[in-house]
Amino acid sequence: MSITVVGSVAFDSITTPVGSRERCLGGAATYFSLAASYFTPIRVVAVVGEDFTAAEESVFRARSIDLAGLERAPGKSFFWAGNYLQSLSEAKTEQTDLNVFADFNPQIPTSYQDTQFLFLANIDPVLQLRVRQALPGAQLVCGDTMNYWIHDHRDALLRTLAHLDVLLINDTEARLLSGEANPLRAAKKILTLGPRALVVKHGEYGATAYLGPDLFGSDLPYSAEATVPPVFRAPALPLDTVVDPTGAGDSFAGGFFGYIASQPAFTPAVLRRALFYGSVMGSFAVERFGTERLQHLTRAEIDARFAALRQITHLDSASDPK
Repeated sequence: MSITVVGSVAFDSITTPVGSRERCLGGAATYFSLAASYFTPIRVVAVVGEDFTAAEESVFRARSIDLAGLERAPGKSFFWAGNYLQSLSEAKTEQTDLNVFADFNPQIPTSYQDTQFLFLANIDPVLQLRVRQALPGAQLVCGDTMNYWIHDHRDALLRTLAHLDVLLINDTEARLLSGEANPLRAAKKILTLGPRALVVKHGEYGATAYLGPDLFGSDLPYSAEATVPPVFRAPALPLDTVVDPTGAGDSFAGGFFGYIASQPAFTPAVLRRALFYGSVMGSFAVERFGTERLQHLTRAEIDARFAALRQITHLDSASDPK
């Protein structure tokens, strides 16, 4: 099944302890779509400016990513500059120019109306909800957000959360959204806001999925009445070199949701493996600047890294889909 992703396609200038790159292709929808494209067909809804050329378009075309929803507007594309010189865990923003992204009003092509898997990347929650309502037939909807929307646009975000099946955020965002410092209390509170599952990304420490009582119904491997929600945990793959962490979270989301969309049914075993594929795609993204590594992967490389992660964690294969 194809995934429709709505988010940003941008240019980034990045400095890390390893070096720097000027105006490399970036944006949440870019990282997500490239990572997910190794599992299932992808459709993109985004806006770019006149500086988005055939060279950038060819990156998407090479992965057979559908760009019918890519709007081209007069002006420049979204631009971000930042560095990781103090910490690889958090970027220091030097410049943000929204440019054409400031007036982004997602337009859903007619050919996308049969969307069954929808990913709402980090954009204004008002726009996220508008897209969700424009695609009522989507069977599984996954969304992302950030501190700015949680803090300054909370009411709009809460309305959107009521329409999500899965929310993907990081530790800091989970604490801010819930008002709880304890991870388990934070997860339990967020699950009362609407999402049927919460995936919390821990950067170099992996990710944790917390499941609501109605996500899988009778297939849930734990009692729905338990005081602790069902929890799955996937570690990150150990790496000796991190070049650029900019797209790690969005690449994780692409691997996670891409794998889910590639499977015939959404089950606890599929969710567990999806967390591992998310970690795998995030590990590839950080090995080069921008999207350089994601552009030139093979499925064999992906599966080999999944196997390595599986061996490290002793993931039980007995209940996994074939």
